Formats: sequence, C-alpha cells, structure tokens
Amino acid sequence: MRTRSFIVRIVVLAGIISSVAPPVEAAGVLRAGVAKGDITPEKPVKMSGYASRKGLSTGVHDPLSARAIVFQQGNERLVLVSTDLIGFYEGTADHMRDVLVKEFALKPSELFLTAIHTHAGPSLTIDAENGHPNNLKYTEGLQNKLIALIRRALDDMQPVDIGVGRGACPIGSNRRELRVRKTGQSDIVLGRNPYGPTDKEVLVMKVAGPDGALVAVAFDYATHATCLGGKNTVISGDVIGLAEQFVEKILGPKAISPAFAGASGNIDPWFRVLPAFNTEPGWVPEPVLLGTFLGEEVVHVCREIDGTQPVGRIATAFATLDLPAKPPEDADDRQGPDTVPFNVSVARLGEIAFVGLGGEVFTQIGMAIKAGSPCEHTFVITHCNGAAGYLAPKERHVEGGYEIRSTAYAPQAADLVVRKSLKMLHDL
Repeated sequence: MRTRSFIVRIVVLAGIISSVAPPVEAAGVLRAGVAKGDITPEKPVKMSGYASRKGLSTGVHDPLSARAIVFQQGNERLVLVSTDLIGFYEGTADHMRDVLVKEFALKPSELFLTAIHTHAGPSLTIDAENGHPNNLKYTEGLQNKLIALIRRALDDMQPVDIGVGRGACPIGSNRRELRVRKTGQSDIVLGRNPYGPTDKEVLVMKVAGPDGALVAVAFDYATHATCLGGKNTVISGDVIGLAEQFVEKILGPKAISPAFAGASGNIDPWFRVLPAFNTEPGWVPEPVLLGTFLGEEVVHVCREIDGTQPVGRIATAFATLDLPAKPPEDADDRQGPDTVPFNVSVARLGEIAFVGLGGEVFTQIGMAIKAGSPCEHTFVITHCNGAAGYLAPKERHVEGGYEIRSTAYAPQAADLVVRKSLKMLHDL
C-alpha cells in the first residue's frame, strides 16, 4: 500500500508540474506579435526628400503608419519595424535605435528599424537649434509611439507559422537615363530608363496564427516612393504606403501589412516626381494606380501561398563596416576621412533571410546578395538601421550621374558590402 501511495503521489505531482511549466520543446516554438500605429503628423511639418521644397505641409492625403512584427523563439528575438517615412536621417537612426534597444533589452542585431522611403512625409530631427519646432515635436512623439508599438506587439505574442511566396511587378523603372546633348556630350540624368536593370520581384511573407488566421502579410519591393515630387505639399505614403493600405483593406483589419523598400537607389516608380495628386474627373492618380498595382500583386501572392509551416531557429548579426571613402575630385585636396561607416544587419528565420542595409543601395547590389544567399528566400531591406546615402556598383561610377556625385563611398565599397553580407548570412 505504501508503494502504491508513493507512486500515486509522484503521478499527481508530475501532473501539477506539467500544468505549470511548459514542455521542453516549447522553447523551440516560434512565436510572434504584431502591432500597427498611426504616425500621421498632427501639425504642418517640413517635408522630406526634396531640397527645393521649403514650406510646410498643407494637408494629408492618406495616413502614415508604423507597423511591427516581433518574432521570439526561446531567448532569441527579431523585431521588424516598418515606418511610412523617408528614413532615419540627421542622426535619428542611432538615436532611435539606442532608445529601443535599451527599452526592450534587445541585442543590437535583433532590431531592424526601417522606412519605406516616401518623399511625401515629415523629415525627422533631433536638432533643437536648427530643426523646425513642429518636426522636433513630431520626432519626439514618434519615439514614444515606436516604444508603445513594440510593447503592444510583445504583449500579443502567439505561436505562428510562416509561408513565403514570390511574385513580380513592373511599376519600378531604372531612373538613370542617358541623354545626349546637341553638342554630342552625354549625361546620366534622373529620368526613365526602361531597359536598365531592375528587380521586379515582390517577396511576400505570410504569418498565420495557430488557427490559420492571418496575422501579418509583409512584402519587399525595390522602388523609391517618389511618384510625388517637390511641388507636392500633402502628406502621403506614396506608392509603397498606398500599397500597404490596399493590402490591409482587402485582407481585413486583423492582418497588418508592413512593407520594406528593396535595393532601389537607382529605381523610381514608372510615373515619378509629379506635382500633386491629379483630381481630373476620371483620372486615377498615379500614386494610387501604382500602389494598387503593387498591392494587388501582394494579395495574389499571399493567396497563392500553399499553407504555412514552422521555421527553424532565429539567428541575427550586426556589423558596422568601415568602407573606403570616395576620393576627392582634386587629388591634392584630401581633407575628409579615409573610410565611411555603413551598417549591415542580417537575420535568419530558418530558410528565410533578412539583410538590412543602412543606406540607399543600387538594385544590382540587392540582386547580387539574393543570388549569393544561402537561404531560399532573402528580403533585402534598405533604409534599415542607418541612413548612409547612396551605394553604387563600381561600374556605375564610370558613368557618373546624381547618385555618383552624392555618394560618400569609393567604387570598390559595394563589393565589400555584398561579400560581408553574404559571409554574415553563411555564418548564421
């Protein structure tokens, strides 16, 4: 009787322990939480993207949002934040990242802070002396909103499965147009080069809960968000922001759709730098037209993803590269630094890779990273964890043009970024 009583006590105790503690294999379960928040300016602000635009915004065409997906597996996390902004310039990238990393005890490699690169949004500033008061207040408010956003995502964690699909969309066009003057001289100008290299891929990640319900539909596409030009003074997410809004409208309010800007330093929308939304009767405004086109492709790809499946472990890495600086035009005028920093973030969810590049990277660089990636699906995300400006392949330096004049990097820098990004992925 004593033996039977002892056995019964062990069985009961084991049942109590198992009801309190998660099974050992639960540590390997991928969990995710998502959140979306409004970041539309409440007051007129200085807008970003065009130096010629001096005044403040005059209205709002469509709302701006921030969206977050937080993945967790055991003690490893991956925080993807997409914002309907041009990027985190003027020192705001390091500032925001430091705040968020500290607030949530993240490893620096676990945070991908990104922007869709709309040129119809507010500029960020933490410069109290030179920044416009409305933009200073907006940036301060954005910081608080991003903290709240990530906290809401962390409070909403659940087991998830992931599916990935590929589509294609032609709305992006190479913008480095060759024009020949009457004198016979030629220049590379910002225009439309339909035959230049572009990455048409639309990469879609479908995140679903235990019941199969959609949680998030993230997508990556390589284009500037510059349907609207410097004469436009209304706030808008432009082509990529409008695509996000379309996907969420079609797939329902419970699924968020964060977008990521692919390698698009030399890619503009087919219709570019227009003065305003055309309100002519019967006309579909170009940002709406192209955003809907892209959004419909995202929805098509999402619906064609044949189920979801568990993924392997989370792994992340972060590096700041010291890339060679572009030599001065006058070889005797060497006053600048020999190197310029450039941030590279990489992460893996099993066979899904994320490569975050802290600058405005030419599409050929992104395509090279995809081609060399050890993973089946690779999201190349620019304007991520930094704002280092243009990075162009060495052969484009010979041609010249706006991006080459603007870049701080030497011709060989792009190859170094490709090789380092791939090495970091392989090391994971």
